[in-house]
Amino acid sequence: MGLQPTSSSRTRYWIGALLVFLAAFCFALKGVLIKLAYQYQIDTISLLTMRMVFALPFYVFIALKLAKRRPPVQLSARGWLTLALLGIMGYYIASYMNFLGLVYITASLERILLFIYPTFVLLLGVVVYGRKVNRLQLLAVLLTYAGIIVAFVPNISSGQQKDVFLGAFWVILSGLVYAVYLVGSDTMIARVGSQRYTCYAMIVATLVIVIHCLIANGLNLFNFPAPVYQLALLMAVLVTVIPTFLIAEGIKRIGSGNASIVASIGPIFTIILATTFLNETITSYQFLGTLLVLFGVFLIGWKGRK
Repeated sequence: MGLQPTSSSRTRYWIGALLVFLAAFCFALKGVLIKLAYQYQIDTISLLTMRMVFALPFYVFIALKLAKRRPPVQLSARGWLTLALLGIMGYYIASYMNFLGLVYITASLERILLFIYPTFVLLLGVVVYGRKVNRLQLLAVLLTYAGIIVAFVPNISSGQQKDVFLGAFWVILSGLVYAVYLVGSDTMIARVGSQRYTCYAMIVATLVIVIHCLIANGLNLFNFPAPVYQLALLMAVLVTVIPTFLIAEGIKRIGSGNASIVASIGPIFTIILATTFLNETITSYQFLGTLLVLFGVFLIGWKGRK
């Protein structure tokens, strides 16, 4: 009988790790699906709009279901405004910059560059909350940036990218904005709950994205080839709805530190998928850089778990 709690907690941990692992695989599909859609000459805001509009009914349904099962959210007008701004940052601004970066660079390089965001989260914790960085964390940051440089430099002369510097700029800026969203979300998630917070943030972001598309091209979303809509639907379900809830449930079971360690497998998934479906060429430098980045992220996550 005494072993039962240990066995139960172990099962809970492995279920949580599996959920995060599956979420990492789903997120890894994003760059590949976007690059496949870009082959049909779709613009960035139209593709992002279709992804979010297809995902919207799922979030509205889940938000309504949660509203019936749980007490109403107690937020002031300022609290709702903060939630809305965070949602816009995390799911509109960061996503748009990420989609824009993929116009110029390969999916595999995008995923490596995007994985710089845990270092931004760490550094923002220093700036916003006055947290101290110890030697292990500093080593993790240096390893991550060294990996980025090793993976990035050989791509400068590569013919696979249109403008590697511009693409890298947008992807890294996307990672910074997403890190700000994560740091700002801590308090809000504690007050609203992770699932409701995700739903509300996605709904607000979708409204803003639709307005952007309306201004940019009059919501002209109906003249693209059929594969574009199929890819957008896959992005909505496999890359948006499913992984956001998988990761939330996984973090609930194993904690954010352990989750970041498990999720660090993501760039490896993207490299495999990009070489398989996009015929992208992965150099030994890029693979070495990926390993350095993942090790740096692993150290940050391991320290967070401790």
